[in-house]
Amino acid sequence: MKSKIVMNKLSSVSGKYNMMRKISLLLSLVLFVSISFAQQALSLQDAIVKSLENNYDITLVKQSQQIAEIRNNWGAAGRYPYIGLSAGANNTYNFNDTENYLQNRFTAGVNINWTLFDGFSVKINKQRFEELEQLSMQNTAIIVEGTIQSVILAYYSALLEKEKINVVKELMDLSEDRFTQIEQRKEFGSAVTFDVLQAKNAYLSDKTNFLLQEVAYKNSLRDLNYLMAVDDNQKFDLISDFEALPVEYSIADLHEQLLGNNKVLKNQYINQNLLENAVVAAKSSYYPSLDLSAGGGVTRTGNDFEVRGSSWENAANMYGNLTLSYNLFSGGNRKRALQIAEIEQQGGEVEISQMQHDLTNKLDNLYELYLVREELLSVAKENLDAAKLNLQIAKDKYDAGAINSFNYRDVQLIFLNAAQQELQAIYNFIDTHTSLLRMTGTIIQQYE
Repeated sequence: MKSKIVMNKLSSVSGKYNMMRKISLLLSLVLFVSISFAQQALSLQDAIVKSLENNYDITLVKQSQQIAEIRNNWGAAGRYPYIGLSAGANNTYNFNDTENYLQNRFTAGVNINWTLFDGFSVKINKQRFEELEQLSMQNTAIIVEGTIQSVILAYYSALLEKEKINVVKELMDLSEDRFTQIEQRKEFGSAVTFDVLQAKNAYLSDKTNFLLQEVAYKNSLRDLNYLMAVDDNQKFDLISDFEALPVEYSIADLHEQLLGNNKVLKNQYINQNLLENAVVAAKSSYYPSLDLSAGGGVTRTGNDFEVRGSSWENAANMYGNLTLSYNLFSGGNRKRALQIAEIEQQGGEVEISQMQHDLTNKLDNLYELYLVREELLSVAKENLDAAKLNLQIAKDKYDAGAINSFNYRDVQLIFLNAAQQELQAIYNFIDTHTSLLRMTGTIIQQYE
């Protein structure tokens, strides 16, 4: 009879507890729905588009590119003449022994200065401006690549923290259930204070981890907002899946893409072209220069005498001159400049070979890491599946009294570690894959 009363009490307490859990779950669902409506859905592609439109570094580097485009024209290279206009008016009152008079002089003129030939310097300068514009475009591409990579990693980092919240919350809910069960058992004398305190400590520890994980998730969202240059108060719901999709690559194809598409290497090629341009410019100083100077003007002079009255005189003039000049000797400066330019050109070729070798080594290392992390991802998934099954078995055994709370807690921690390791393995694989895409110069085509 006594056992029936105890069982009825347990059933009543359990019913109340289940009712409270249902109410709490319903309130959480309502709160989640209301927050979701206040948030803006954001996919990875959306995040990349926003960053390409608003990112601070991209905005600044695009302005530099616009400046390079403006400078790249024939006028800045020196192809066209300089034309000037002038006009003036002078008034003078003259005193002399015979008769004082006022003189008014009005002048107007135009002059042209044009370098007709200067050792092909115009063509050389224009080619240099074109290379600088290409260099600026490549710098923009490098910033765009870096931004895309940063946004991808920031987006998946936020998803990683979000997934960790789910794992920690699952563990916290299990600890809360165990804590509630042991409190109920203590109330009816089937558990001691030590068991209650041990369960309470585990629950509070898991709750602490849950709260800290929520902070980490919010911080990761702020980092993503900064890369997209949007207000920190803007809330987003990340809707892309947190998953790793392995892709089969050939190392030979990766080497080919590296040498043909890597933006840093392309920049070095352009720098080498600029060095070659400097050699041609140094050789052009050995040529003579031919300059044209031409112009014309008109003058109108008026004299207003005190006795004889006023008179006006008009005059006009034109001129055109050609000047051929050649620097016979300049202390060896031209020779030294040419020697330095040629040495710098040779040094640039060495730097290209060094960069190609260095990038190839880094690509090989990154590809090996990619393969290893692909295997680690598979291992982590198998480990998590085993940990899930072990947790379910341990829960059944704990409920049946076959294992104690310490053993059950150990299994819970094993599951937590396995879940976090699997999440980290996914992120590590995405990180390596993204680096591989950027190094081979294909990340823009992949995501832009």
